Amino acid sequence: MKRQCFNPYLPSWEYIPDAEPRLFDGRVYIYGSHDRFGSKEYCVNDYVSWSAPEDDLSAWRYEGVIFRKDQTPWNTKNLLYYAPDVVQGTDGRYYLFYSVQNSSIASVAVCDTPAGKYEYLGDVHFPDGRVYGSKAEDWFIFDPAVLVDDDGRVYLYAGSGQVSNGQFGHEIKGLFVMELCSDMLTIIGEPTILLPADFNAKKPNYWEGPSIRHIGKWYYLVYPATDITGLNYAMSLFPDKGFVHKGPIHSSSDIGLNGRKLMNATYPMGNSHGGLVCVKEQWYIFDHRRTGETTNRQPVAERIEIKEDGSISMVESTSCGLNDGPLRGIGTYPAYIACCLRSGGIFGLHNPMGGPYITQDGPDYEPKEPTDGEVNVDTEADAPKARICGIKNGCVVGYKYFDLTKTKNITITVRGGVGIMEILGTEDGQSIGEIRISQNWDNVGTDLNTAKLAKKAGCPVSRCPIYLRYKGSGNVELLQFTLC
Repeated sequence: MKRQCFNPYLPSWEYIPDAEPRLFDGRVYIYGSHDRFGSKEYCVNDYVSWSAPEDDLSAWRYEGVIFRKDQTPWNTKNLLYYAPDVVQGTDGRYYLFYSVQNSSIASVAVCDTPAGKYEYLGDVHFPDGRVYGSKAEDWFIFDPAVLVDDDGRVYLYAGSGQVSNGQFGHEIKGLFVMELCSDMLTIIGEPTILLPADFNAKKPNYWEGPSIRHIGKWYYLVYPATDITGLNYAMSLFPDKGFVHKGPIHSSSDIGLNGRKLMNATYPMGNSHGGLVCVKEQWYIFDHRRTGETTNRQPVAERIEIKEDGSISMVESTSCGLNDGPLRGIGTYPAYIACCLRSGGIFGLHNPMGGPYITQDGPDYEPKEPTDGEVNVDTEADAPKARICGIKNGCVVGYKYFDLTKTKNITITVRGGVGIMEILGTEDGQSIGEIRISQNWDNVGTDLNTAKLAKKAGCPVSRCPIYLRYKGSGNVELLQFTLC
């Protein structure tokens, strides 16, 4: 790899949630919604795409705007685009399925290349031409996902488990599937319920954001659950029936991992949406996380294992994500790759909201279109820089994992507050070292007893977390840290 991989895997200023990963012609492409930094709403910006070569998941390239809100002819008010999906049709072209804000219509755009300039094709409709969603009798469509199966049959998965979406005049039925003609527009199979709507905050029922994959003999539906355990999955031997819930795969807040509850989340919680992809015989789950501030969400990914029986165990959220292993214990790292942001807590509980958050030092950033050359993190050196703010007394910022075999010292770049930053091996552990901080931007550090840290963490030194806990007054901002 050109460099190490972090979470989030795209530049800190790029906010692409709901990202569907697709492997086309040796590159992994990301298609998702597009949040705008500082906006009061989600999904404000036009669709863009990023891609990376399958043999280097650190080398993400900006593909530019692939589809604008004003390209849907009937979207005269430039309403928002929600989570899309892209598949390659039997004709070799690429089809982008999407829904417009509150419309209950699944629309389609098409392009000859995976991340070129898509053109509006039409809306999913019945053989007589009537657009699905044009009548109240049609169930509510949200976040379309598409499968072009091995036999060439095409299936559209959509729906909602959110009762509040009933305000748009369509019945909320949960997740349903419809078979489409090879033209990717015409419905040739009646809608069939796969996962019924049944909101229950204590059960992993269907919420929104489906993703579909056919892997071996199994069909996998990945979706966020009503019990806030993040991305869950269901399995079936058929694309259009028989799906059975199996469990959670990933939560950016680690809710559900080893029984972790909402009030002890490791990270600010929010919705989830993502999918599975296999790259060089390694499976990954792609998801997103909140920053803890406003509505901007960042893409994250983790390695997973699909077992011989087809099952998938839940994986933890880390800072190293797509990396081949733990991060090097030598070097300077941006603070925003933290996978743990916890409030000070009370009575042993840590509200996931209202604690540290990630922000940036400038407005929303849109890079130039890649017409004259590649656009990536290196070409955009003048883009806004991210930092962690709101670190108050008792707050914890954590990173997983590092190879600390050769690490002797840690230095942090901080400002604000008067106090100390404790170094911990676990979220609630005992301090094994302290760094005194001042109110102005400053580089302060201390020797790091990695053997003691690893012992407290219950991990080997070669794969060890680092947690920082603030003790003091005021609000601290953390820009970066250096291990040496």
